[in-house]
Amino acid sequence: MKTAIGAISGALCILATPALAQFSDNAVKIGILTDMGGIYADMGGKGSIVAAQLAAEDFGNKVAGVPIEIISGDHQNKPDAASNIARQMYDTQGIDAIADGGSSAASLAIENVSRERKKIFLASGAATAEITNKACSPYTTHWAYDTYALAAAPPKGVIKAGGDTWFFITADYAFGQSMEAEATKRIAAEGGKVLGKVRAPLDTPDFSSFLLQAQSSGAKVLALATAGGDTSNAIKQANEFKILGDKLRAVTFLTFINDVHAMGLENAQGLTSSTTYYHDLDDGSRAFAKRFWDKMGRPPSLVQAGIFSSVTHYLKAVKALNADDGTKAAGQMLATPVNDVITHDAKIRADGRVLRDLYITEVKKPSESKSPWDYWKVLATIPGDKAWRPVEESECPLMKVK
Repeated sequence: MKTAIGAISGALCILATPALAQFSDNAVKIGILTDMGGIYADMGGKGSIVAAQLAAEDFGNKVAGVPIEIISGDHQNKPDAASNIARQMYDTQGIDAIADGGSSAASLAIENVSRERKKIFLASGAATAEITNKACSPYTTHWAYDTYALAAAPPKGVIKAGGDTWFFITADYAFGQSMEAEATKRIAAEGGKVLGKVRAPLDTPDFSSFLLQAQSSGAKVLALATAGGDTSNAIKQANEFKILGDKLRAVTFLTFINDVHAMGLENAQGLTSSTTYYHDLDDGSRAFAKRFWDKMGRPPSLVQAGIFSSVTHYLKAVKALNADDGTKAAGQMLATPVNDVITHDAKIRADGRVLRDLYITEVKKPSESKSPWDYWKVLATIPGDKAWRPVEESECPLMKVK
């Protein structure tokens, strides 16, 4: 009898082993790799970690019976550091997926490592559309926004209102260059003209010479292909120098709610931009914002909302598979519609682009703001199937039509 029981127990152990082996390190480990103390820390940083933790909390901090671990890293917006930390996370820390990514250049570096290691990369911080274009990877999904979509909306409306000549102040790295290139195409298509451009180093404290060049160019539109603290500083200095007004108006392609807060409504009022998340958009957005606010003392940025949504979707895939294998998880994520409290019936295309709705926003006047962080009004909605780069323009090998 003892022999029979032992044999049965042994058989059960053998049968159970494959199921247990589907989880490396008997845990699901998610790395938050971003800018923790630099120019983009406000839109990412500690808030990125909190957003991922809130997603894990929704699963009881466990998925398919194993614990969820959130581990963070700071690449300081340096692509080489991003590559090295990503390799360490995958190779020595047992990370199954990396989320956020921070700046575009750093995110492209992380994407390359994730492709090599066949691990999931949930990009939210980066804006460059190349992540799902020439650089696309079957292991990468792009969640919050990209330069193609952000560049599409402003030119048409601004040129229609008479702003037909433009001057660019462009962040001198992948994001800014991609944004400028995409916007320039739209400006030309609408009959506008770019009179000049200048490249600004990342985290420059002084925009005076760039702003004076814009003013002397005779352009009607100052186009800021910048982000984070650079955008805030440029707008504040433009107002200090009193160069904005009837003759020259500013257009920002990417403005975070954090940027508006830093500028103040007096400086930021009237700025138009695009977003895929606003904390006062609907009941689900407000519910998530409250949870985040309780921990951080302010609403989440667009990037942080993207992290919450991406980590939630990844964990759903892991739960459905009962496994954390990167290749299987990537396939499951593509096959599953994206639904959570802030995302409704979005889809992930083969190139990794999350096809979610895009909202055109305008910063309120101080007199229109009724409560803390009540900064935006939504002017229009571009449906998810219309906002992003069309399939026929894609250079992603994963999108090639046979």
